[in-house]
Amino acid sequence: MIITKAVMDSLPKDDSAGPLAVLSQFRLDFHACLTARGDELCELADAVLCADGPVRTLAGLSLAPEHRRGHGALYDAVNHGRIGVAGLRRVLAGLPLPRAADGRLVLAVGVSNWLRPDAATSPGRLFCHVYGRAKGQAQMIPGWPCSVIAALEPGRTSWTAVLDAVRLGPDDDQAAVTAAQVRDVVTRLIEAGHWRQGDPAILVILDAGYDVPRLSFLLADLPVELLGRLRSDRVMQLPAAPRLPGIVGRPRKHGGELALANPATWPARRSLPRP
Repeated sequence: MIITKAVMDSLPKDDSAGPLAVLSQFRLDFHACLTARGDELCELADAVLCADGPVRTLAGLSLAPEHRRGHGALYDAVNHGRIGVAGLRRVLAGLPLPRAADGRLVLAVGVSNWLRPDAATSPGRLFCHVYGRAKGQAQMIPGWPCSVIAALEPGRTSWTAVLDAVRLGPDDDQAAVTAAQVRDVVTRLIEAGHWRQGDPAILVILDAGYDVPRLSFLLADLPVELLGRLRSDRVMQLPAAPRLPGIVGRPRKHGGELALANPATWPARRSLPRP
């Protein structure tokens, strides 16, 4: 339902088919992805999208004008409804997507936490980092972290086109899960015709918590460019200096440390040769 709202709000206004036609086709495709209790789930999605303010109770949601069925049908949709996730992912990849000024697709990868501090019996909970209102007031609250990939719009806007979401488990390797998720999304975008040979590479933006070098290695065969933010306290190893003649023993693998927060450890700048 959250994905549906993001799609409805991010449809381009100048699409050749017209935004209403695109939205109508998406509703038909979305309904086809509902493999059980499809009509009830579709009305439930309409009620969530048109509700006045945040949804706090299912009973209150059943009173929305867009939900034309009784409250029993609502609980039946929640308990017995089914969604074909693979089909829904293909439908989302086939929608018109926003592009940057140079025409390339820009994807953002991030983790969104579904906090569940009171659900002691919910499986697979992790401690999720939550920022407080003041500096140093961050908290770790139990919940379900989800890796989300969305296509970004150009300019200053908060609207995104959500393409995929995967829940992270306690035993998951975040880099491996992210690499597989990005690979699946890019493959679906290529199959949908959003990228063709000769187009600019798809730009993938990641936050500081991701291992960008490892992801670059795992995704080297895809037409993507990764842009990741480094933490200000990140420490890396410089290349080892050439070995002097007459030195015995095992050669060093790395040189000194490069601490981003300490300019004294930064290597001297080198002027690049002119072409």
